[in-house]
Formats: sequence, structure tokens, C-alpha cells
Amino acid sequence: MSEIQSRCGILCESCEFAQSMGCKGCVNVENPFHGECSVKNCCEGKENVHCGECKGFPCEALKKMAFDTQYGDGDDRRLRVCANWAGIDYPKK
Repeated sequence: MSEIQSRCGILCESCEFAQSMGCKGCVNVENPFHGECSVKNCCEGKENVHCGECKGFPCEALKKMAFDTQYGDGDDRRLRVCANWAGIDYPKK
């Protein structure tokens, strides 16, 4: 299992903005550089380390974020990362 870097499954080390914005990953800051994040807030409100620990995983909000073509990855990469962190299988497309 890789180190948990975010609530939503983004791998911060591969984020193009991380170094330029001085981002330490949302698990290490109160608010991400891009502002408040509803997925982060939800995850932390449920006292989960990441979304893969949630009973409702993957929820619609997480899927919407992951598949967003402008701000997400446009695929299920984040969902697979969260599942990996949780030690569960995520179905292949």
C-alpha cells in the first residue's frame, strides 16, 4: 500500500500543481490550495482517513470529482487508489 496522500485518492506526488503551489496534500493541511473541498470535509467529518474507508464508497460526490474532465482525472484512477488504500477490490471497467 502506498502512503495516503489525500482523502479522495489523488496521488499528490503526481499532481502538476503540488510543487508549484507548495501543497503538502490535503491530509496535512486544513484547506487545500484550491479552497474548501466538499469531499475532504465529508471524509474528515466521518472520521475516515480517506474515502476508501467510507461505507458508501464510492459515493456520487467522489465519482463526480474523479471523472471531472477539468479538475479530476477523467477516469476511475482515484477510486482505484482509495480501494487499494482500503485493501478492497475495485471492479474493472
